[in-house]
Amino acid sequence: MAKGSRIPITRRFEGLPIIIVFMCILAAFMYTAPGVFTQPFIYTTFLSTLPPLVLLAMGLTFILGAGEIDLSFPAVIGFSGFVFAVLFKEYDLGWWAVLAALGAGILVGFINGALVAFVGIPAFITTLGTQFFWYGMATVLSGGKSYALRGAEESAVWQVIVGRPLRVEGDFAWVSQVPLQSLWTIIIVVFLWFVLNRHRFGEHTLFLGDSNEVSRVLGVHVEWEKIKIFTMMGLLAAIAAIMLTLENKNYFGNQGQGYLLTAIASVLIGGTSIFGGRATIVGTVFGCLIIGMIEAGLVATGLTGAWVRTIQGLVFLIAIIFYLFVDEPQKRALFLSRFRLRSRFGGRTGR
Repeated sequence: MAKGSRIPITRRFEGLPIIIVFMCILAAFMYTAPGVFTQPFIYTTFLSTLPPLVLLAMGLTFILGAGEIDLSFPAVIGFSGFVFAVLFKEYDLGWWAVLAALGAGILVGFINGALVAFVGIPAFITTLGTQFFWYGMATVLSGGKSYALRGAEESAVWQVIVGRPLRVEGDFAWVSQVPLQSLWTIIIVVFLWFVLNRHRFGEHTLFLGDSNEVSRVLGVHVEWEKIKIFTMMGLLAAIAAIMLTLENKNYFGNQGQGYLLTAIASVLIGGTSIFGGRATIVGTVFGCLIIGMIEAGLVATGLTGAWVRTIQGLVFLIAIIFYLFVDEPQKRALFLSRFRLRSRFGGRTGR
């Protein structure tokens, strides 16, 4: 193989730049807050709280990879969560409540995709509008009240989806806190990695992100592919809603509102392009880990709430810049060339 044709190490190992950032942040927290980050219980806590964020970020990875955007998934969590909670609590329908909630998410995603693909409304406007609509529907149907799922842990649905099946005592008691939703999330993530990187659907998704017109020339049915992507986003948001409702044993109408910016940030700092055409599942996973870990880590180090947001924003920017600088040689070369030109220009003006 010729020297010039060697593949950079960052290309051979997906998401390597953001993995490096994650390891640096984790090492910093282990040093500054050893009482928290050297204990296993903090990581079992992450395993119970991060799955909804990871699932939402997985869907957004495909959405952004196709050059689109979805702002309605927090409302899908609210609406699908309501469907599940009311059928599970008021009617004791168990697994039928799960299927109904999944169907609600699929319906919302399909409507979003149809409005974008066939009606031609931009995705930003479409999903912004449907976010208000489905949040409104959840509020109207629930009457604005929450549902406490008391005794949910005794049901087969809770045990299978978010249960703690392992029973260990002694020094390894933390194993008993490993939740099943982390296992299901890992399975979904692995499956979606193969879909994005080894299946025609993933290939078509990235084609759409590059150009709709070129995709049509290559034989891609652009409209139906977009509907599939938005429908998948709705399905993943519904799964996240079920996990979130069961884990908290409670439903409240605005339970998805805190996920909009964190999910988008997780995808972007993971290396998926906001302009479409490039997406990475591994990068998104580690982006979610950084997002989930950083607030707990900053609080554990003793910082006040006023500093937490400031440092969060700083870390996000550094992570994105580092990723671009390491994984995008063209942008790195452009930046360095601009720096050299400015230095020369400054030197001439100083004479």
